[in-house]
Amino acid sequence: MEDNEILDLYFSRAEIAIERTRQKYGMRLFFTAQNILQNKEDAEECVSDTLLRAWEHIPPERPLMFGAFLVKITRNLALNRVKASSAEKRGGGTVDILLSELEDCIPEKNIGTPEQAHEAQLIHECINDCLEELDQTARIAFVMRYFHGESIEEICTRFSFSESKTKSMLFRTRKKLKEHLEKEGVVI
Repeated sequence: MEDNEILDLYFSRAEIAIERTRQKYGMRLFFTAQNILQNKEDAEECVSDTLLRAWEHIPPERPLMFGAFLVKITRNLALNRVKASSAEKRGGGTVDILLSELEDCIPEKNIGTPEQAHEAQLIHECINDCLEELDQTARIAFVMRYFHGESIEEICTRFSFSESKTKSMLFRTRKKLKEHLEKEGVVI
């Protein structure tokens, strides 16, 4: 079923929209949550929560890229769940590793005031501009690692690269991102 057809089901408030969404995107959402949470049950719950959020937000929202809309919800829910659990017990989980890799090239986002929200939007646009300048392999690897939370091993498998080549590519990409943001006047 095409995304527009599924979205039409949401707009007509047909509950079958949730099942069609699960059929089309369920595995992608599960793997995104699983990569972040490292727990099957939590990942399944995250997918269910994503479908509920989609039901709550559609309508009035009609996402242009439905799959990306869903993955973003899943990712945010999973990150919030990790943040909540790490507040209870400090550990060295996957998310901590990913964030530590990015801390030197992406500033912390505080979005409490309109000025901070505007600055965060500008940073978001700068990051997208930088990613568009990258070659396709580096861009896909970066998104796999830092958006979907996939492991170095999964990226190596996808591109048939060695671990050292993958790590070097990600390091160079982070370095380019930092340089791009600094060139644009973003304080890191």
